[in-house]
Amino acid sequence: MSDSNHVRPPRKRGIYLLPNLLTTGAMFSGFYAIVSGIGGHFTAASVAVFVAALLDSMDGRVARLTGTQSDFGVQYDSLSDLVSFGLAPALVMYTWSLSELRAYGPLWGKVGWAAAFIYAACGALRLARFNTQAGVADKRYFQGLASPAAAGLCMAFVWSMQKDGISGADVCFFTPFLIVLAGLLMVSRVRYFSFKAWPNHDRVPFLWVIAALLILVLLAIDPAHVLLVVFALYVVSGPILTLWGRVISTRRRRARRAAPPPGE
Repeated sequence: MSDSNHVRPPRKRGIYLLPNLLTTGAMFSGFYAIVSGIGGHFTAASVAVFVAALLDSMDGRVARLTGTQSDFGVQYDSLSDLVSFGLAPALVMYTWSLSELRAYGPLWGKVGWAAAFIYAACGALRLARFNTQAGVADKRYFQGLASPAAAGLCMAFVWSMQKDGISGADVCFFTPFLIVLAGLLMVSRVRYFSFKAWPNHDRVPFLWVIAALLILVLLAIDPAHVLLVVFALYVVSGPILTLWGRVISTRRRRARRAAPPPGE
């Protein structure tokens, strides 16, 4: 029988279950955060976003370890991230604090929902840029603040304020600056260290084990404030890393200009 008469078996169509199930769990957590925020359960909403971040960090790793990566999974993960780290934090922040600005007049009310929209739009732009640069970007760094980190900063702030007995109305003039700053950092050119590229081998220094143990103990004692400090330090690390990189590159350029040409 010739190759032209050979009948190929039908190609199986479908999606990989495990990584997409984790992605669905992350999207569910983001949706639950929105519903909880609307219902006034802001602590539960904040925790749900962190659960979404945990599941989001697992789906990609599971797909790589099991060899079940697919274009469908990449697109589905982006849509899940938009819900969990774009829309959910924006709506939780609005229902918790930004909506309280309406008490100070129509203009302030517009400032509240505009700040929430800026964050949500920047989250969508951040994800779109990340997808288009995935094949050429340096995997050691993020260009702009990653959306889970931006969401973590906002939700850790809400969680901490709730634990301290501070209502959203008490900080309603501060929250617009916080959420807009987080949004703009997502679409900025500020470099942030990417933990997805770490560790790059099986062994790590023993000091990292001690540090991880201390962080776990602190999280068990006071998760809200510890997460707020961790995400605040990470947000600040981006501008510091970017400025330091520019200083180093400037020094190298000056050193090359000052160096004598070869052969002299």
